[in-house]
Amino acid sequence: MNLILSIIYPIFAVGIDYSNVINTNMNKVTKKLALLIMTLVVIGSCKKTEEPKPTPEPKPEPELVPIRIATAVTRASDYAFETGDNVGLFVVNEPKSLQLGGNHVDNCKFTFDGTKWKAGKEIYWLDATTKADFFCYYPYTSSVSSITAFQFQVSQDQSSESGYKASDLMWGKVDGVSPTPDPVVITVNHNMSCLIVKLKAGTGWKEDDIKDAEVTLCGLKTSSLINLSEGTVTADGNAMEMKPMQVGAGIFKALVVPQKVSGSELVKIKVGTNSYSLKTSIDLKSGRQHTCSVVVNRTGEGINIGIGPWETDDIDYGGSVE
Repeated sequence: MNLILSIIYPIFAVGIDYSNVINTNMNKVTKKLALLIMTLVVIGSCKKTEEPKPTPEPKPEPELVPIRIATAVTRASDYAFETGDNVGLFVVNEPKSLQLGGNHVDNCKFTFDGTKWKAGKEIYWLDATTKADFFCYYPYTSSVSSITAFQFQVSQDQSSESGYKASDLMWGKVDGVSPTPDPVVITVNHNMSCLIVKLKAGTGWKEDDIKDAEVTLCGLKTSSLINLSEGTVTADGNAMEMKPMQVGAGIFKALVVPQKVSGSELVKIKVGTNSYSLKTSIDLKSGRQHTCSVVVNRTGEGINIGIGPWETDDIDYGGSVE
């Protein structure tokens, strides 16, 4: 730049006749500019051309590990799942908590084929290190509208096996499971209460007389709200009558919503044309089996009730009806 200015500047000096000077100096400027441009080109060509850096090899995608489950439970037989049973599964990556939506896995349906559980769609762990919490419930429904107040209703008519099985709500949870190709074992527990009524022939009756007696359960709420993150059950709705399933001579059972019965009518029994009514107080607890052993006397005296939980507590509650 200084070279160019040194050439051009004298041309515009004050008081000089520019006509000849301009022509002469323009030729000089042109030559010098050409020389300058050639010099710059040569210098530029002498610079070492940088070789492009090699493109790094892309890192291989981590192999996805499918999520599989196995269960330990007492189900329709009160001790095993059956072919065709369906459960719902939620998976939550730590440290998050279970939500209605947006979990790692939302209410995925698993079907039991008699030996193993098969997912309705392939699901995978997030990665090789993130631990997760598993929430499982039975029976599966596609319409879960609440995590803290999931609605479930036991069947009022459990006189058939299908009605009894459909009333067996179960729930289980496993915390902090590390990613593994092996099935995650989930133990699901009964959330309802099992009420068994056993009839025994008393004064004036023979065992054959009462083996096919009619039994009705009374004053029990059949609707419930389940907290799927904790497995807790709350009775809901109005009290109804229920028909239990007969499982033997004079033996009946039904799955009922956990609740307290305080001195109200619980069992109605009809033998031939004779009707009996049992009023009692009982705390029907989740996951427990309660037994009412009823001695039916034709004279109207003495219905004896023995109630024990699934985990036997050897408590005997007595009473009589007229």
